[in-house]
Amino acid sequence: MTKVFFKTFGCRSNLYDTQVMMSSLKDYAISMNEREADIIVINSCTVTNKVDREIRSYARKYTNAGKKIVFTGCGVKHLGKNLFQNNLAHTVFTHSHKEQINAILSNSQKVLLLNEKYKHVDSILLPKIIGKARAFIKIQEGCNFACSYCIIPSVRGVARSFKEKHIIEQIKLLAQNNISEVILTGTNIGSYGIDTHTNIATLIRKIHEIDGIKRIRLGSLEPSQIDQTFLDILDLEKLERHLHIAIQHTSPRMLKIMNRKNSFDSDFKLFTTIQEKGFSLGTDYIIGHYGETKEIFQEALDNLITLPLTHIHTFIYSPRVGTKSAQNAEKLEIIKGDIAKNRLKLVESIVKEKNKKFRIQHKMTPLHVLIDGQKNIQIPKNIMPDNFHNSKDSDGIIQCYTGLDQYFNKVFIPVSTLHQSIESQYGDFTQTNFNLLKGKWVEVKDYCIAEHNIAYHCRIIE
Repeated sequence: MTKVFFKTFGCRSNLYDTQVMMSSLKDYAISMNEREADIIVINSCTVTNKVDREIRSYARKYTNAGKKIVFTGCGVKHLGKNLFQNNLAHTVFTHSHKEQINAILSNSQKVLLLNEKYKHVDSILLPKIIGKARAFIKIQEGCNFACSYCIIPSVRGVARSFKEKHIIEQIKLLAQNNISEVILTGTNIGSYGIDTHTNIATLIRKIHEIDGIKRIRLGSLEPSQIDQTFLDILDLEKLERHLHIAIQHTSPRMLKIMNRKNSFDSDFKLFTTIQEKGFSLGTDYIIGHYGETKEIFQEALDNLITLPLTHIHTFIYSPRVGTKSAQNAEKLEIIKGDIAKNRLKLVESIVKEKNKKFRIQHKMTPLHVLIDGQKNIQIPKNIMPDNFHNSKDSDGIIQCYTGLDQYFNKVFIPVSTLHQSIESQYGDFTQTNFNLLKGKWVEVKDYCIAEHNIAYHCRIIE
């Protein structure tokens, strides 16, 4: 059977879209190795010019390796026709055609489908999530914002919501197939219900009632869309104790340049309110946007220090052709690359320290961790207890299971620690493989706070 490999660039919405395509394949085998595949489907991102170059390079590399390249995703509008005409993609199709991927791949002729249906929402129900311990659930598509630096509304279209019945049926189906954590995602999830006379808070309450779901995580929220109705659901037991709220900057002047809807004063009040409920808080933050003068950056830094942030996803601004920011009609100051890098390191260091303080403050709270991976790490000898010895090699490298806790912090669980726990809970224990433990829940009460949390003792949660 012909083997297909999916290469996904970009955001959680793209990860979901890839799962839709995987589930829509009927006559092909899915490969987890691009070198073994006959066909490579590139699900593209187009948020920056840089990622366009990376995707073009990837397509060229595997075209030259003799692979059949199929190109889809957000990059189709800007790259699709060019890749097709230069024989770097055998087939190109837009988002709204992804559920027809089986038929598209079965066409022996080259296919170019550039017409996008901007009001389209997916109808497929995913029976399972391939290769993942948790499930991304797309609840809406598109964005009505007009941020000056962002190209996404022009490629994802206007905000439109998936039907509530579809979302609930999808999550129930996955829960029946042992998925216990879901992440609600979309282009702008705070817009959910804007076209259907409902809201995301109402949706979350209904998801909370689904048997088998133990944790609900949310994708990125816009601060201007968080109202009292949303704040009222923060006490729901299954809701992750972490929110990612994309403020993008902390200088009022820069927020105006970016044409953002949020303001720093309102962001500060919002973050303080949520932090008082015991939540960790993350954000997206753009460094070095045109006009970020030394004075504006210092103002932003002073404001950033006052925010109760624990996580941050920083970007160095990259002009995106087709956006207002890239035109720079006002001739704003252009920030040199080395200056932007130094600013980024400073911002990240501030939030990293805030994160550690948060973890120390919540040290007495048991951590609930969903096992999702494996990794070998080196643990300093001064924090390495005796029971780790069966997990380490001669270089002091510890074999660990990994997962995220309720505060969105990475937790490392040494293999020997978890295996000892299973033995104490269930009696005789023979070595098991990772796939049998992936997706299991673990409670960690005794752990060390280092760069990440490292479990000393734990127990499986049924």
